[in-house]
Amino acid sequence: MDIRNIAIIAHVDHGKTTLVDALLRQSGTFRTNQQVAERAMDSNDLERERGITILAKCTSVVWKNTRLNIVDTPGHADFGGEVERILSMVDGVVVLVDAAEGPMPQTKFVVGKALKQGLKPIVLINKVDRPDARVQEVHNEVFDLFAVLEATDEQLDFPTLFASGRNGWAAESLDAPREDLSPLFELIVRHVEPPKGDKDAPFAMLATTLEADPYLGRVLTGRILSGTAKVNMPVKSMGRDGKIIESGRLSKLLSFRGLERVPVEFAEAGDIIAVAGLTETTVADTICAPEVTTPIHSTPIDPPTLAMTFSVNDSPLAGREGTKVTSRMIAERLMREAEGNIAIQVRETADKDALEVAGRGELQLGVLIENMRREGYELSISRPRVLYKTENGQRMEPIEEVQIDVDEEYSGVVVEKMSLRKADLVDMRPSGGGKTRVTFLAPARGLIGYQGEFMTDTRGTGLMSRLFHGYAPYKGPIEGRRVGVLISNGDGNAVAYALWNLEDRGPMFIVPGAAIYQGMIIGEHNRENDLEVNALKAKQLTNIRTTSKDEAIRLTTPRVMTLEQAIAYIQDEELVEVTPKSIRLRKKLLDPNERKRASRSAEAS
Repeated sequence: MDIRNIAIIAHVDHGKTTLVDALLRQSGTFRTNQQVAERAMDSNDLERERGITILAKCTSVVWKNTRLNIVDTPGHADFGGEVERILSMVDGVVVLVDAAEGPMPQTKFVVGKALKQGLKPIVLINKVDRPDARVQEVHNEVFDLFAVLEATDEQLDFPTLFASGRNGWAAESLDAPREDLSPLFELIVRHVEPPKGDKDAPFAMLATTLEADPYLGRVLTGRILSGTAKVNMPVKSMGRDGKIIESGRLSKLLSFRGLERVPVEFAEAGDIIAVAGLTETTVADTICAPEVTTPIHSTPIDPPTLAMTFSVNDSPLAGREGTKVTSRMIAERLMREAEGNIAIQVRETADKDALEVAGRGELQLGVLIENMRREGYELSISRPRVLYKTENGQRMEPIEEVQIDVDEEYSGVVVEKMSLRKADLVDMRPSGGGKTRVTFLAPARGLIGYQGEFMTDTRGTGLMSRLFHGYAPYKGPIEGRRVGVLISNGDGNAVAYALWNLEDRGPMFIVPGAAIYQGMIIGEHNRENDLEVNALKAKQLTNIRTTSKDEAIRLTTPRVMTLEQAIAYIQDEELVEVTPKSIRLRKKLLDPNERKRASRSAEAS
């Protein structure tokens, strides 16, 4: 059977996972009466809730005697580590672009990687039935983007299809009949080259993704570059430097059939398979026959730009909700994550109860923390900080390219806020429909915590996309949070009467009855300094009767933060306490006297 290996590239929300659903249905992969979840490729709970793809996944469909191996790639730059590896498995890419929004920074990031690898693109302009679609302009923008990314003449001569993934049709022109996705299937078979590989050479494959399976152990997925893989055949694995990591046998071979992995006895060059049986081998290693001596070339990954400290939860409420609370359990979980996700780096710190976790961005680390709390872990998280590097004695910091689409009336406030965060305005142009597209180059540290403020400033209508741009000289201090916080001075349960009396001081973060402790942050002070307050004080009862209106306490709804908002809100001397059921803010030092001593020594130094 002929094989074609393709990846689908798109920005968040441009509809790639929905398109893959339609391809699976129309190829006959599902039975007509089979119940299948919407966006079937988003298998992880967090992916379904957030509507984003976090993990790259493979699927396979058969179309007229050709097997199409399709890889659904993440659209966020934070998960770029997944994208770079995936592209080494495929021979062609479908670049999916929204007919209204056009190519976004994330499209640019992945397309740039694909063009560098010499892959020939197919452009699919999706959602052409949107009322605000601007199909021809978007088509021109895609061409301009490819030219900027230094595409070859062959790559610039790309075929284009117009489609609606949700309605399950694609057409070669806007006037052509809109029936099904046959034009897309046929174009992939015609345009994408079959995988090259010598079936008679010794077996060799590059491991591109790793996952832990409760029954099979470590499962490595990749494309066979040469030879044939057979169950129980002896193999060895080599690192990028050619050193042998381990020898073993392929205890299990799995091939992709629709959404499932099916055991097979053998697989040949060009096919994408998953193998089990190796205990030390990881991503970017070469799995090969014993006689192979040179490893397969693999691309290095962009460096992490952001780090957080994960430490044991040492608050008075520790251990009440989670089952995994020790530093050993947290360290084991983080090491396991770093093994499968090479965009994350974990290292020990001077404090034996804390580990530093470095990654691509707040979203990637936020997803890791959310997964851990759902698995029963309790931990404390520090404020994210950027990773600097030194070049020629000069301090360099990571810079991100930020593209913002806002209604024209909000463009002024966005430019003002971004300039406060030391961002340089690069481009500003109308993007149609009363919207303005503004592009900045901004220090990564200036963007920590800006997302929430941005959504408030633009009344929830703005779109912000970020992309790692490079390193530049340090741009100087950036003003942080301008207000102080309200700190509990005792342990117990918050009393409604006390919270009502504190409302003049600023908005609250907790509800009446919430468990609180000394040093916990319970609200925001409307002045610049921190204030210790008593949220446990009940009303003194007397024998004097009063009117009922005097007794009725009406509290303003508290500001309940999500995990990402909490991480972005805290300052350097504060922590986020994360448990399976709660997210609390607290001071690093719970004792007020210790806090005073620490601030005095900080001022002195």
